This record gives sequence, structure tokens and C-alpha cells, in this order.
Amino acid sequence: MKIISNFSRIIPVTAFLLLISSVGVIAQVPTMPSQRNDSDRESLYTRFAENKKVAISERQRLAYEAAREYLTRFGESTDKYLPEMRRFVTEYERVMRQYELHTLYTKKNYPKAFEFGRSALSKDPENFYVLAVLSEAAYDESRAGRPTYDVEAVDYTRRAIALLDSDKLTKTDPFTNKELGRGFLNFALGWFLRAKAPTEAAEAFVAAAKSDSTYKTNPATYNLLGNTIIKGEYTTLSVEYNEKFGNKPPSPEQQAMLEKIMKVGERAIDAYARAIALTTQPDQQEGKAKILAQLTNLYKGFHNNSDAGLAELIAGVLAKPLP
Repeated sequence: MKIISNFSRIIPVTAFLLLISSVGVIAQVPTMPSQRNDSDRESLYTRFAENKKVAISERQRLAYEAAREYLTRFGESTDKYLPEMRRFVTEYERVMRQYELHTLYTKKNYPKAFEFGRSALSKDPENFYVLAVLSEAAYDESRAGRPTYDVEAVDYTRRAIALLDSDKLTKTDPFTNKELGRGFLNFALGWFLRAKAPTEAAEAFVAAAKSDSTYKTNPATYNLLGNTIIKGEYTTLSVEYNEKFGNKPPSPEQQAMLEKIMKVGERAIDAYARAIALTTQPDQQEGKAKILAQLTNLYKGFHNNSDAGLAELIAGVLAKPLP
């Protein structure tokens, strides 16, 4: 808007006087741009502050719009309102991204959720909520037999775990607390890695088992832990042992490696025993029988083809710390 002196150059004096009188304006010294800016600052801040404190989405949106306008117009200056405005805009945009992603996730529109999530992370790479929800979406798809996002989700899940274990995180949404998040994220990471990187997957399942969450007492955690120990570290050591010591006379090195393999095998046995001890529901008995058969074969392989002591191991395994 032009100041009054500019209007007088293009409007006849008589018409200008009539205009002033018709709106009840008293002639005064023209308002300078700096004064107008100060007035606009205060007006924008007032609009922002009044709406920000009301926990209603429409009012919050109005506060956001006022803050965005303020930052656009006065963001290059230095004043007392800027830090508060920037914090609000950042948090509002973060919450809105979370809301949009949550909507896509609950509708099971996973392709769109990943598209949206990638964009959100390009702007906010440490958004724990987005990282965690993408991990959940990938896990849901993978469990349904569609491992489309497994590889991509490994990175998101690792980043989410790193944030969870750091001092940066102040909110654990979408999880109710850190331990539940730690349990799920490590379980999901193990799930994504179980085929291609079983040794790392086993480490993730151990972390899930040691969390103070439902995954600590979930038989699937220990069944998968046993599987990944056998497929990963145990198989790797066994191959190395056969290459180094096959058809060779006993030696201290051979004995040391054999003992190492035995310890790894005992860890797998312990994991399977925990899975069986925790499988107590009637509808789980078929799965329990399969795990027990697998455990029995493994146990006999380490105990001279005898299952003596296996029942006692299963009965007392939950009273022992996880090796």
C-alpha cells in the first residue's frame, strides 16, 4: 500500500479530502515504512500467539500461517519473536508430515506411504516417527509375503534404533515408550536381515530379547534367534573348521575352534528351548512341535545322540539369563 503523500499525486485534492472525510480519517503525518513494519510485526505475532495456545487444529493452522508470513517478511532481521516462530513452524510441519504418513499407513497404502516418507526424510532425516512407521509398514508387508521394502527398511530401522539409543530423542511416538520401540525395531531389523545377513540378524534378535517389552517373552524372537545363529555364525565357523582341520590330526588350535563352535551351538539350543518354554497357547502347539523336533535333533548332535537332560533344560531355561 502506498503512503498518503503518494495518493495525493494521483487523486485531485477535492476528491482526496472527500475520501478522507468519508472514512473519518484525521489528516496526519504519513506513516513511515519502518513504523508500518513494526505494526505488522506486532499484528502477525499477536495473531500467531493467540492461535498457537489453542489446541484446535484450525487455530493451530492459523498460527502456522501467521508464523510463515512473519518469517517470510521479517526472517532476515533479528528480533525477539523469530526463535519462537521458527520452532513452531518446524514442529508444526513435522507433526503434519507425521499425520499424513499415519493416515497412509492406517489405510495400508504402503507405496504412497514410502513415497511420502522418503520425501519427508529428505527434509527431516532424523524424524524418528517417520523412520519407525516406515519400518512398521515394511514389516507388515514382509510378513504378508511381500518383502518389497525389506532392503530399504534396513536403513530406516537402523537409523531409528540409533536415534532411540541417543540423547536426541524427546518423543518416542509411534511407540508408547523407548523399550517397546527398542523391542520392535530390533525385532524388525532381525526379520529384514534374517536371510541375507543372519549373523547381524541374530544380534538384533538378542537386543529385542533383552528389551523390556513384549518381544522379551515372544517365542518368535527366540525361534528366529536360534535360526539365525545356526544359519549365520554356526555355519560360518563349521565351514571354516572343516577347511582348516578336516582329516587332520588333533591340535590345540583345532580343539580351541571346536570349543568355540560348541558354545555357539549351545546358544542356539538355549534360544530354541526358550521358544518352546514360552509357547503355551493351545493354538501354538503345532508350531511348538516343529521347534521341539528341530531342537531335539540339534541337542542330540551336541550330546552323543542323546536327548537326556533336554526336558530339564526346557523347564528351567527361562530362569537363566540369555547367554
